[in-house]
Amino acid sequence: MILVIGTFRLPASSVEAAGPLMASVIAATRAEDGCLAYAYSHDVLDAGLVHVTEKWRDRAALEAHFQTPHMAALLEGLKAFAVSDFDIRTFESDEGTPL
Repeated sequence: MILVIGTFRLPASSVEAAGPLMASVIAATRAEDGCLAYAYSHDVLDAGLVHVTEKWRDRAALEAHFQTPHMAALLEGLKAFAVSDFDIRTFESDEGTPL
């Protein structure tokens, strides 16, 4: 299993305007083969900080995700919002154990 975890930053004034773009990408991505989980969340204490959490069946599914039209639309659309501070990383993992 592949985990993708990280953050990026939007200007706080752009968070609401970027919402529909991010929501459409989340919905399309969750329908992809091999996507086990996909979410963006806003940091409660740091306006404009967006947390990215993804879980993929395997690296091939993640690589296919990067080739989709909705990912191209996301990358293009985020340019209008002056996104910065991308720190998103992949990790290989097992299924984990419940806490």
